[in-house]
Amino acid sequence: MNVRTLIVLLALLLLCFGPAPRADAAKAEKKAEAAKPKAENKAQKFNLKPGAEQKVCLTCHPAFEDLLKKKSVHTPVKTPGCAACHDPHTSNFPKQLSVEASKLCVTCHTEIMPANARSTHKVALEGKCVQCHDPHASDNKDNLRTAGNELCYGCHKDKGEEIKKVKFKHSPVEKGCVSCHNPHASPKADALLSDDVPGLCKKCHDTNKPIFLKQHVNYPVGNSVCTKCHNVHGSNRGAIIYDTVHKPFANKTCNQCHESATSPKPLALKKKGFELCRGCHNNTVNDMFGKNRLHWPVVGKEGCLNCHNPHATKQAGLLNAAPIKLCGTCHADTIQRQERSVAKHQPVKEGMCMTCHAPHASDNVFLTVQASTLDFCGTCHDYQKHSTHPVGNKVIDKRNKNLSVECLSCHRSHGTEYKKMLPFGTVSDLCTQCHLEYQR
Repeated sequence: MNVRTLIVLLALLLLCFGPAPRADAAKAEKKAEAAKPKAENKAQKFNLKPGAEQKVCLTCHPAFEDLLKKKSVHTPVKTPGCAACHDPHTSNFPKQLSVEASKLCVTCHTEIMPANARSTHKVALEGKCVQCHDPHASDNKDNLRTAGNELCYGCHKDKGEEIKKVKFKHSPVEKGCVSCHNPHASPKADALLSDDVPGLCKKCHDTNKPIFLKQHVNYPVGNSVCTKCHNVHGSNRGAIIYDTVHKPFANKTCNQCHESATSPKPLALKKKGFELCRGCHNNTVNDMFGKNRLHWPVVGKEGCLNCHNPHATKQAGLLNAAPIKLCGTCHADTIQRQERSVAKHQPVKEGMCMTCHAPHASDNVFLTVQASTLDFCGTCHDYQKHSTHPVGNKVIDKRNKNLSVECLSCHRSHGTEYKKMLPFGTVSDLCTQCHLEYQR
């Protein structure tokens, strides 16, 4: 190999591998810079003198000196100091925050809200972190404003009162809500649960133990949804069973509805649909089918189970959920209409659908409890004092000669976007639907 060839080869090697160490060094430097705490970078941006990040601020804000003596001090407050979150000169945001309050915390806590979370805590999703955490310091772990369950009960008052009153407590609830719930978001389960049921329950309860099988009359329920029968927040019944219990379930006569525990399909029902319930509720079923109109879930594939829990529930009548939520699973448009309504109709607002409608069957249109609208509206409203407009079977609706004038001629019982549940914005617009001669 001659000298010229050797020089060319060396030049090629330098071109290929020579710059690499410099490039690698630049990348490493950039990576190190990115790895520095974001709060520190913010403080450096203002070229503050040593101690100015916090000590200078305390000369005007002395109350914070005692705050900083608390057990848990927010890391950015310690180092570099106030300028980590606040602009020391001026800002477009309240309290001179460097960015919008709802976006400030996630600049450091990027992992708090997982992508594609299955359920999210509203306050966390809206960036209202300071509702639960003190942004400066606290005597509680994680800078929480209040320790333990009392923090959660601040918003979930009804649940807190319920838990305090029940006779039988659930150990994980006593230890704290975060035993089962993720306070920010859950990537795995609904209701902010850290895992799906029964997986979550199995972390404490061994479903393979003989005592577990005995308590469940030897039925293989280890992979069933525990919350179908048990109130995980506590109950007034042993084994934290829901307060309202179906008699066969309470008596542990499971084979009254299910195949034997030793059969190939022990959890299978002996009959389908309403036929299963007819065995005990024969009079109720016969009464339903004696009506002119049936509520369709009754004759659906699941029959009574569309609306009722066959084991136990917290609702009266063994309903699967509170009436407004249960009815809303099919009649979502009606519930949404009420939410948008200017004037709230009390029975709809409070979920008392059965005040006006029969849940199983009726001889009346819309499954109303009475044939005459005037009669069942009159149980709450004295229409004779309400208006001098003629109403009743003898007063024909001018818009449709097959109808008479009654309450629903002028009002929409589930609400409208106008006052007094009227279908039009003004009284004149309503009246001229019939009285055409007064139209303008």
